[in-house]
Amino acid sequence: MKTSQYIDNQGQRIALFPGSFDPFTRGHESIVRRALPLFDRFIIAIGVNADKRSFMTMEQRKAWIESVFKDDPHVEVRTYSGLTVDLAREVGAQFIVRGVRLIQDFENEKHLAEINRDLTGIETILLYTLPEYSHISSSIVRELVRYGQDVSPYLPEGADTSILQSKD
Repeated sequence: MKTSQYIDNQGQRIALFPGSFDPFTRGHESIVRRALPLFDRFIIAIGVNADKRSFMTMEQRKAWIESVFKDDPHVEVRTYSGLTVDLAREVGAQFIVRGVRLIQDFENEKHLAEINRDLTGIETILLYTLPEYSHISSSIVRELVRYGQDVSPYLPEGADTSILQSKD
C-alpha cells in the first residue's frame, strides 16, 4: 500500500469518529484528544442508530460536542443517517477511528473494520480506552440520570448537564 492513498488530494489525513454519543462521555473525549495529533482533520459523526431510543436529540448532542471542542479548528461535528462508510466517502475520510473498552468491543469492531475495508478500502484505527474511563459508557450515564445521580464525573469538563437532568 502506498502512503499516498491515506492522504486526500489536498494533502490531508482525514478521520471520521462515528457514534451515537448519547451522551458524549469523557471516554469519547479521551479517544478524540488522543487521536487528534494523527490527523489534519477530525470529524465527529453523530449517527442515527435505529436500534436505540435516543436520550438526547441530535441537535443537543451536536451542540454539546461542539462546545467541548470549540477551541480546536481541526474538529468538525456532523450528524448523519445511513452507512458510516457512505459518510466517510462523502467527506473524503481515509480512516475511521473507534474506541475499544472491552474484548467484546474489539470483536465487534474487528468485523466492522473488515466490512468497511472490503466496501471502501477505508482503514479503521482502534484506540483502547484509558483505564480510568473503561467503566464509562453512554448507557450507564443514561441509567444514572434516570435515577437522579450526579453524572458530571463521567462527562467532559464544563458539559451542560442541565440537558440531562430534565430527562425522565
